[in-house]
Amino acid sequence: MGEEKPKSKGVWPSVKPFVNGGTSGMLATCVIQPIDMIKVRIQLGQGSAVQVTKTMLQNDGIKAFYKGLSAGLLRQATYTTTRLGSFKVLTNKAVAANDGKPLPLYQKALCGLTAGAIGATVGSPADLSLIRMQADATLPAAQRRNYKNAFHALYRIVADEGVLALWKGAGPTVVRAMALNMGMLASYDQSVEFFKDSLGLGEASIVVGASAVSGFFASAFSLPFDYVKTQIQKMQPDASGKYPYTSSWDCAMKTLKSGGPLKFYTGFPVYCVRIAPHVMLTWIFLNQIQKLEESVGL
Repeated sequence: MGEEKPKSKGVWPSVKPFVNGGTSGMLATCVIQPIDMIKVRIQLGQGSAVQVTKTMLQNDGIKAFYKGLSAGLLRQATYTTTRLGSFKVLTNKAVAANDGKPLPLYQKALCGLTAGAIGATVGSPADLSLIRMQADATLPAAQRRNYKNAFHALYRIVADEGVLALWKGAGPTVVRAMALNMGMLASYDQSVEFFKDSLGLGEASIVVGASAVSGFFASAFSLPFDYVKTQIQKMQPDASGKYPYTSSWDCAMKTLKSGGPLKFYTGFPVYCVRIAPHVMLTWIFLNQIQKLEESVGL
């Protein structure tokens, strides 16, 4: 046992889960960004996936699908770094408190909820920048903010609206992240155990299968909260300075009254296509990063 102590020296073992989580999330975002752009525009009422894609290509060309990529990468560098790193730290502590035994599903869910809340709080400013940059092209020319990149967006938000505006919509962002990460993180760990212990699958099949299950539950749990979050973050005041919604709860109630429960699942196929692959790619990239680190002794 004494031979293993040197491995724990230095800061790397402590920061490793955070670095790995952020890197895997950023790599996944580079692949998924075009689908995310289509999802946001569908939620903003721009039409079906086919209509939105056609309009984007006609108006702005292929570059339209990568608008807001800098904000997306910044979001992953803050949000995913924090949530995946926090989840690893929390589950390690929970396993230690459980005498090294596998955690029951409810404990994994609690760790996922907590990690999601922490990550969303840290990543909320970047998330706000991303939503605004993606929605900008759907606004009348006079109302467009014309942010150049994520850092310009953050600067303008602080300059025009104050520092606290960076956390506008943070309530629904945190709740949505808690729901998503409860579904994503807990189901992944549970699926890995099931595929390995009950089905005896190989490593590649376990990672892909567990990632797919994780992506589905992340999508199903989080879309209603994502819909409300998007509406709050992109809203603009009318001529009299009044906003369409006074709070996340007000937005949810007005949406329920006007469109019923299914309104919250507007764009679900595209949302699922976007969320599930991103979750899958995040886990797959994370697995490959960990294998690479092991091969070089990190």
